[in-house]
Amino acid sequence: MSFECIDAAAVAPQAWRNGGGQTRELLAWPSAEAWTLRISLADIRADGPFSSFAGVQRWFAVVQGAGVQLKFTDATYRIGLADEPLCFDGVLTPGCALLGGATRDLNLMLRGAPGHMRRLHGALGCELDAPVLIAIYAVSMPAAVQFGDEVERVVAPGTLVWRLLDAPGRVRAQGDDALWLEAKV
Repeated sequence: MSFECIDAAAVAPQAWRNGGGQTRELLAWPSAEAWTLRISLADIRADGPFSSFAGVQRWFAVVQGAGVQLKFTDATYRIGLADEPLCFDGVLTPGCALLGGATRDLNLMLRGAPGHMRRLHGALGCELDAPVLIAIYAVSMPAAVQFGDEVERVVAPGTLVWRLLDAPGRVRAQGDDALWLEAKV
């Protein structure tokens, strides 16, 4: 299987579950109705609470704008463009306050599948066990990803590329402003 490519600008926005904003669902795997993994871009234009997703592990990263402040019952986090993604229990509904205007944020939601998201600044090389779904989202500059000896795939800004690896292998990624996502599915 080769890498799949999704241009975020070509994905129609949908209303949030709580009606407070819009999201673009870039990937719901294995299906939109019964997903184990969901990757989306959210446009936050006003302060308000997050929606609750019981049984879901959430990863959240700012990709455009000054950032947000998320207020949980026991902690408050300020998250901006340079910060690592925040992971939290999806059942929680933190209050979200914008830090200087609207933001665009990348979300990774996992239901029953361990995984993570992190900022990519430079090169990453790793051996992965299968099955694993890998993805890279290029934020403001092109990025690149390569599996084994295959041809390197260039990722344009505002684009998500992903692939389900069904055999163990080596993956290399390169980017100065990108997000790396990985989940054992």
